[in-house]
Amino acid sequence: MNYRLAANLVTLLHLLFVAAAVLGGFALLVDGRWALLHLPVLAWAAFVNLSGRPCPLTPLEKRWRQAAGEIPFAGGFVLHYFGFLLPRPCPERTLELVVGWGLLLWNALVYSGIWWWLGLGR
Repeated sequence: MNYRLAANLVTLLHLLFVAAAVLGGFALLVDGRWALLHLPVLAWAAFVNLSGRPCPLTPLEKRWRQAAGEIPFAGGFVLHYFGFLLPRPCPERTLELVVGWGLLLWNALVYSGIWWWLGLGR
């Protein structure tokens, strides 16, 4: 088995999942039934970040990176791949809480904006 390729595919899957949690609400503009897929994705992403538990994809990626002879990154997925966006060092738990609550707030705004845009609240 090519562990490096497997780890990279897990990373890609993880990034797609993050993108779905952040941007998936906009799919409601195409069809409201997308909420049936997006809301569980959002709930899982928020739960993982707010509870401080690792997503199962993170240890899997680390295990396969190690099997490929690489040194697995320390900490969680969000800090490793998105920590560069922070202006200064930030405790990982703080980042997880900001991401978890940020996902919920952002998607509440997206859903309410779409609700308003489609005129469903009138």
